[in-house]
Amino acid sequence: MAQCEQVLTPVDGVVARLSALDAALPARDGVAVFNRVYLAVTRAVDRRIDAGLFPDNRAVITLDVRFAEYYLAAVDAVADGRRPPACWRPLFQFRRHPGVRPVQFALAGINAHIGHDLALAVVDTCRTLGCEPADLEDEFEAVGELLLSLEERIRDELVPGPESLRVADPLTHLLGAWSLDRARDAAWTAARALWALRRLPDVAAEFTERLDTAVGFAGRMLLTPLPD
Repeated sequence: MAQCEQVLTPVDGVVARLSALDAALPARDGVAVFNRVYLAVTRAVDRRIDAGLFPDNRAVITLDVRFAEYYLAAVDAVADGRRPPACWRPLFQFRRHPGVRPVQFALAGINAHIGHDLALAVVDTCRTLGCEPADLEDEFEAVGELLLSLEERIRDELVPGPESLRVADPLTHLLGAWSLDRARDAAWTAARALWALRRLPDVAAEFTERLDTAVGFAGRMLLTPLPD
């Protein structure tokens, strides 16, 4: 019996691009740290798509690809000598700083990608599919659950054990100051606001710029160098 050929989706292209970055970047590079955890979650999304586990595969594929494109555009901008969006600048500026720990790089990347990129990706998806944000809520929540697993992966793999992470350690306070769940909720609110402003392009552009700046400021705080 002939074997069924695997049907490739646009998400496979994203996985291939993230895998190429993973192979090319030095392991300790801050962008590489974020890229590894993002690659793991994107592979998990791809497996669920192949298994038909999402409410609407077409919507999830579109959202996932639009989402990834923002991060990859930032990578390309830096490679070409251009400035990335403000939300991504701290990660690229501090990517080789010896005083920044791997978990900080990971959180800064997640902060940029969810705090800024996710809202814009929802709006892009609505425009592509001709739908409203409310029509994507189930898919947003399904992907959001996988994003939460990303935070769990980071804490399992990158956070020092309790024997070295003391209550007074600055890293303890930093990790407690940022929440992926709250960032995801804020991204959904921002997406709905941007969609409501779509007929007011000047206001929407200003909102997006302020969002970019605010998320970049939070990312800079997450990357505060810490003592050993």
